Amino acid sequence: MDKGNSLPGQQAASRASWGAPGPSQGEDPDARPGHDPYGTPPYGQPGPWAPAPPVQRPTPTPPGGTHVPPNGTPAAGTHVPPHATPAAGTHVPPNATPSGGTHVPPNATPAAGTHVPPGGTPAGGTHVPPGAVPGGEQPRRYDPWAAPGAAPALVGPAAPPSGTGGPRLSRLVGGAAVIALLAGVLGGTIGVYLEREGAFSEVRLPQAVTEDSPPPEGSIAGIAEAVLPGVVTLHVSGGGEGATGTGFVLDEQGHILTNAHVVRPAGEGGVIDVTFSSGDTASAEVVGQDAGYDLAVVKVSGVSGLSALPLGDSDSVRVGDPVVAIGSPFDLQGTVTSGIISATERPITAGGEEADGSDVSYVNALQTDAPINPGNSGGPLVDLNGRVIGVNSAIRTADGGGLDPGQSGSVGLGFAIPVNQAKDVAEQLINTGRASHPVIGVTLDTGYLGDGARVGSSSGEPAVVPGGPAEAAGVEEGDVITAVDGERVLGSDELIVKIRSHRPGDELVLTIERDGEEIELTVTLGEAFGD
Repeated sequence: MDKGNSLPGQQAASRASWGAPGPSQGEDPDARPGHDPYGTPPYGQPGPWAPAPPVQRPTPTPPGGTHVPPNGTPAAGTHVPPHATPAAGTHVPPNATPSGGTHVPPNATPAAGTHVPPGGTPAGGTHVPPGAVPGGEQPRRYDPWAAPGAAPALVGPAAPPSGTGGPRLSRLVGGAAVIALLAGVLGGTIGVYLEREGAFSEVRLPQAVTEDSPPPEGSIAGIAEAVLPGVVTLHVSGGGEGATGTGFVLDEQGHILTNAHVVRPAGEGGVIDVTFSSGDTASAEVVGQDAGYDLAVVKVSGVSGLSALPLGDSDSVRVGDPVVAIGSPFDLQGTVTSGIISATERPITAGGEEADGSDVSYVNALQTDAPINPGNSGGPLVDLNGRVIGVNSAIRTADGGGLDPGQSGSVGLGFAIPVNQAKDVAEQLINTGRASHPVIGVTLDTGYLGDGARVGSSSGEPAVVPGGPAEAAGVEEGDVITAVDGERVLGSDELIVKIRSHRPGDELVLTIERDGEEIELTVTLGEAFGD
């Protein structure tokens, strides 16, 4: 305990109670020799510490029965305790000095009972500071270390620190407002971004909205839209075999053109079902077919509203022209593929499954890279005007290296019968049920390995048909035909293809090698009918 916190008088009394002599008058008891200011007194005696401060109690009210009228002033000589109301009848006029000559210094709290009118100054020039309570004592702060009898310090409103007034507060408020504004802008921006990115909602993918307008003329879509109604799918069965192919409508009478190898399984008592693009089906019967051209015509009955496809001119087709192939590959009806004309007058032979070779076809074909697959056979190959320029017939296979009538996959080498030839054969089949072939009246040696086609027979029969076109033109057995109308011939199949690309009655110039010499002979094509 600090020495300054002890009371000398109490220490002296304490020493007297211990039996020690008290200090003399004017002598400091703590200055005596051997005195221990921090000594502990005997048990039960008061110590050297300062007594506790007096307990502060609320200011008492006037005794019972004392009447204190409003705005009254106590009578002269009347004792008014703190915070009490003046005696009855005592009046304190505004701006007057309290009774009894009481003087209230400026800035002091008026005496108890002093009436202060609203907005006025207490009597005698009494000044009531802001926050002060007129007519009563201000609250005081409790100080446990204060000396006994000392008045506690008044508690008034805290004055703002010097230099920290309005400007600093304004700056704080302004800074807080700026921070709040920036936080709001930043939060809103982040919220909008997250909303657009779908953070708070289900994902909705963007999709273009297009108008329901017709496809442009000459486009693949436009061609398909115009041609598909005239294309049909054929399902053929009979003799334990079946086939699927394509055909297209020739006229309103129900004639449909397709490949001969598509309808071959029907035989004499087979069934041919035709499915139109609308989904309607009808039964068909074979009108006529020719294996040498690989063409056939079937007819449906009792069907109206047929869409016949227009026929173009295959002689005007050029390499590089865009084309569209439509069919039912692998029974996928209405399949559309596109490509170009890769070559014209490409001599091909297809078929050969029959032992007698009766199913072999000879075609001076249009070559295209438009994908053609099994099921496309018999379908139309059209130009950009939607006109048929060929009948899809065969493809080159990658495994066997030969031509397949559409039973293997496409490798980009497809072949179509020129429509000019197909038209001529179709007309014959519709009108007569059979088609004629142009011939020159010779037998060719298929075992000849040199360039060209050699006239010869291994059966013992004459190689040049007596009275035929070749004999009339001067062709002899053993001659090697190397060109037709100036176009080179590499083999016997190619010679047949070139001859069958013409019509009976046409004249051809044959280039012949005989005994080491080259001669040219003109022959007029004859006519023969297939089975």
